[in-house]
Amino acid sequence: MSVVLGYDESPGAVRALRAAIEVSVAFAEPLVLVYGAAAPGAVGEENRAHHEAIRQAGHIALDHAVRAADEAGVPTTVEILDQRPAQAPIDAASRHGARLIVVGTWGESPMRGALLGSTPHKLLHLSSIPVLCVPTEQ
Repeated sequence: MSVVLGYDESPGAVRALRAAIEVSVAFAEPLVLVYGAAAPGAVGEENRAHHEAIRQAGHIALDHAVRAADEAGVPTTVEILDQRPAQAPIDAASRHGARLIVVGTWGESPMRGALLGSTPHKLLHLSSIPVLCVPTEQ
């Protein structure tokens, strides 16, 4: 089993990283760090450029998370997926037999999240395993 963290280096994701590491340590489970971002509907060379830019952004974002997990002694797997941010952790959780998905919030109101389709809101409705939504620090 494992713990999956949807990570994008936003303030909510940074706090969620700390929670995901705590859960991984408590259950002695590896941490799967997932960066999901779908390239816009471009074609040809433009699509390849967008895809490469997404991969580079994912590597930069996840470097911090890997270092934090290493410091805590938590083994990690990194996945950079060309998928929407809500679907990427769900698919990773399925592949890794995750017990939990962890995601940070931006401090949006529940109504705003429901209307605009926030990633945590989508995860809560789409995931078949528990989702831990970690609020941004005030």
